[in-house]
Amino acid sequence: MKRLAIALTALLIGISAVGLRLNANAEVAAQPFTVKAHAAVLMDYDTGTVVFSQNEKDRLPIASMVKIMTLLLTFEEIDGGRLAVDDTVRASQNAASMGGSQAFLDANSDYRVNELIKSIVVGSANDSCVALAEHIGGTVEAFVQKMNEKAKALGMNDTLFANCTGLPSADQYCSAADVAIMTRELLSHSKFFDYSKIWMFDFVHPGGRVTQLSNTNKLIRAYEGCDGGKTGFTNEAKYCLSATAKRGNTRLISVVCGAESSKVRNAQNAALFNYGFSNYETTQVVCKEKPIEQTVSVNGGKESGVCAYPAEDKCVFGKKGDKHDYTYAVECLPLKAPVQKGEVVGRLTVKTASGEPVCSVDLLSDRNVAKIGYFDLVDEFIKNW
Repeated sequence: MKRLAIALTALLIGISAVGLRLNANAEVAAQPFTVKAHAAVLMDYDTGTVVFSQNEKDRLPIASMVKIMTLLLTFEEIDGGRLAVDDTVRASQNAASMGGSQAFLDANSDYRVNELIKSIVVGSANDSCVALAEHIGGTVEAFVQKMNEKAKALGMNDTLFANCTGLPSADQYCSAADVAIMTRELLSHSKFFDYSKIWMFDFVHPGGRVTQLSNTNKLIRAYEGCDGGKTGFTNEAKYCLSATAKRGNTRLISVVCGAESSKVRNAQNAALFNYGFSNYETTQVVCKEKPIEQTVSVNGGKESGVCAYPAEDKCVFGKKGDKHDYTYAVECLPLKAPVQKGEVVGRLTVKTASGEPVCSVDLLSDRNVAKIGYFDLVDEFIKNW
């Protein structure tokens, strides 16, 4: 009996070990490869779909990738009409004293917003970040509060900003997943691309002194389709990069945190892009320039209805080779004149053949429809007499 018990125990241990190996192999099979860095994410820009992740929720120092949020808030100010690229910003002594990567601003000198943004995107200038932060927020501390408020609004739950530059701070952290989220939000501001593709430029100071700055994101020349990104490096964070590339209809965002060298960092971002473009594709399912066939009725108007068009393009992101049949459902709002051109008049929902919603978009009126008046009714009566 004792020998039998020992034999059964050994058999159970063996089965357990085989099971563990099978589970481990299943996990390895689910992950297509390993990125040679602490953390990584590959995200589709249009839908926010994540197709690769590695330690994506780990809270890490991200060095100058913090500037993604600084730039995001700056472009929000510009798009909101509260700041213009031709506005001037006075560089304080505090801004001019920043170490690390910088544009070497002259204290108490005035610089155009356009040049400061360019120096941040291209040269990762810490001093320019502080100058803009003080101008927008009043103080750096107030601006950093705005950064954290925006992070919370975006659902960046593994992020805390302590400064606007990414210079080392024990209180500051972010995750690869959150970097991808804020990068996606930054890319929604098309003006960013006016700067992100610049390879090199001369930053001219008010007194005529010139600081030459070159793009820290070398992938804009080394990788086909790469047209933007933000690098980062400190001894603590190691080498980091959030980059974007577009081929055809597909735009991807790749994030690498904690690589051992800039060469490894760039290679790993490129590997993520290669995997994404090789295995996934984007299909446009809604075109904003194509009105729907159905007319939306208008009550009490000089016209009985309006044509409607989608407010924006919509795309579906998925694996190459997967075939889908989509159906379109239109929900019209009860409209009463007057109706303004561009007014929301309904909603278009794209569904799979099984009825699962894929995406939806507002429908907008293609014209103005005035309210019908008394004399219009008389004229109509006479015409039909």
